[in-house]
Amino acid sequence: MTEHLQKNRQMKNQKTALAALPDRPSIAAVVVVEGWSDSQRLALAVDCDTIETGGSALDARVLERIAIAKERRGVIVLTDPDFNGNRLRQLILAAVPGVTLASITRDQGRAAKDNPHKSLGIEHAPLADLQAVLLKADREAARADKRPKSDIDRDFLLDLGLLGAGSAKERRRLLGDRLAIGYANGKQLLNRLTAMGFQKNDVLNGLKGGLDGQDN
Repeated sequence: MTEHLQKNRQMKNQKTALAALPDRPSIAAVVVVEGWSDSQRLALAVDCDTIETGGSALDARVLERIAIAKERRGVIVLTDPDFNGNRLRQLILAAVPGVTLASITRDQGRAAKDNPHKSLGIEHAPLADLQAVLLKADREAARADKRPKSDIDRDFLLDLGLLGAGSAKERRRLLGDRLAIGYANGKQLLNRLTAMGFQKNDVLNGLKGGLDGQDN
């Protein structure tokens, strides 16, 4: 690394340290993120260990590390609120059942400024939001082994307008945000809800108010 790059890195780290929240709680579970910039952003909000997937890539070695971390400490998966982040969540959940999914909304992941490409990512999220999301997920990860079997089935989701045409996509996005599991298509939604032990009441509560504020 050249002296110029080293100086830039040091200046960036100094600015990063000054921006950290004054009270950073510790997260017991290991947090899976996509890259180095995500790890640096989380370090400002909480004290945690991370596993980086290396962007959209996900090889056997990374999955092995996640599986080991899940057995020893619990795992929280927090990826970007975009297509690649959603794909990674699905791949990890399928390969390592029992991980805890966490997510931020697309609005939370959108940089307020200096983002000409309008990218979405953990690295742009407000620190207070990241802290809240991870604290909630850490509590869920601690209870992971005691999760009851889900009572949700396809017919239930269909009855609630979460599958099929119409506003189903928007309702799934709303539910994904409120349950912090990220957006999912119909098949993925059923898999995520059942794999994580969510109950029918969780879904009903998550949909309260609905898209137009009228659902009970």
